[in-house]
Amino acid sequence: MGQKTTLAIIGACILIAAYSFIFQPSNERDWNRDQTVLTQTEFDGDLAHVKNIRNNSYRNTTDYDVRHYDATYNLSELRRAWFIVEPFSTKGAAHTLVSFEFEGPRYLAVSVEIRKEQGESFSAVKGLFRQYELMYVIGDEEDLIKLRSNHRKDTVYLYPVNTTQEKARRMLESMLTEANELAAQPKFYNTLVSTCTTNIVKHANEVTPDRVPLDWRILAPAHADEYALEIGLLDVEETTINAARERHRINDRALDESLGPFSERIRK
Repeated sequence: MGQKTTLAIIGACILIAAYSFIFQPSNERDWNRDQTVLTQTEFDGDLAHVKNIRNNSYRNTTDYDVRHYDATYNLSELRRAWFIVEPFSTKGAAHTLVSFEFEGPRYLAVSVEIRKEQGESFSAVKGLFRQYELMYVIGDEEDLIKLRSNHRKDTVYLYPVNTTQEKARRMLESMLTEANELAAQPKFYNTLVSTCTTNIVKHANEVTPDRVPLDWRILAPAHADEYALEIGLLDVEETTINAARERHRINDRALDESLGPFSERIRK
């Protein structure tokens, strides 16, 4: 290796280190009003006291009332986890999230997102360069799922997860704990290693090591449900992804208010 090449590498390392030092994550920015409030949880045995659960009321994607409430969940009453995929128009791009079903039934959804500042929009390229803080949005399904199916009009798939009640509980506890940690010490989103889907995979593998091996479909989450079906993570009868998507696409049911409350009708 020549002297010039060595100096160039050293210079690049210095620039990267300086960039990392200058751009630090923060919880003190001019956030979008729907992402200003962070959710935090206090654990007391089987009880999870969740503060600031988001429950926005939408007239459309830009006209909405920001609302939050507090609630206590008995983790021993958690019955099932659900996996949600929202493909975008760009090939391979999608958003994924999870929802947890308690007796009642009651539902608590968790969506890992960028925390946007006022006027900011998502860019996959910018997401590589410490431009967005990471946020765990914790809310009810009337907000986090209905926003996507009824207001954005995106295709949404809802799948029951093939796991035990104990493992679903441990995953929810892991995600709520991560949300607490982000409130205390913010982190950056990263388009490759810290996204909606990679973080779901991280929590799943914390509960069951190597349950979700590395695969290209984790980085192209429009295919995440295909991969989940392949490795036995979806509790469905269908054996092909096309059949599974046909049955578990919720959009028509989500719009039909005659079928009952939102969380009930999207599961009919």
